[in-house]
Amino acid sequence: MSVDLLTVRRIATLARIALPDDEAVHLQGELNAILNFVAELDAVDVEGVEPMTSVMPMQMRGRPDVVTDGEIVDAVLSNAPVSEDHYFVVPKVIE
Repeated sequence: MSVDLLTVRRIATLARIALPDDEAVHLQGELNAILNFVAELDAVDVEGVEPMTSVMPMQMRGRPDVVTDGEIVDAVLSNAPVSEDHYFVVPKVIE
């Protein structure tokens, strides 16, 4: 896969980056080098290789997946300008 100058300019526009014409050519080379490296990684055979979370073998620490209110309702509501019965009070926005 290769990136042309039009694509480089489009990416810069989407990223809201001001890109002078002389830098666009340089950036095109950089992006193409990155894409070529990724293409090389596609050639690696990873069949049967287990995913890793670390280079050191270790058990992942876990915790029970329990839904709670965080037990800090009063602390959270203390930041609200107006609250009532453990809820935020907001102005009506729909007529």
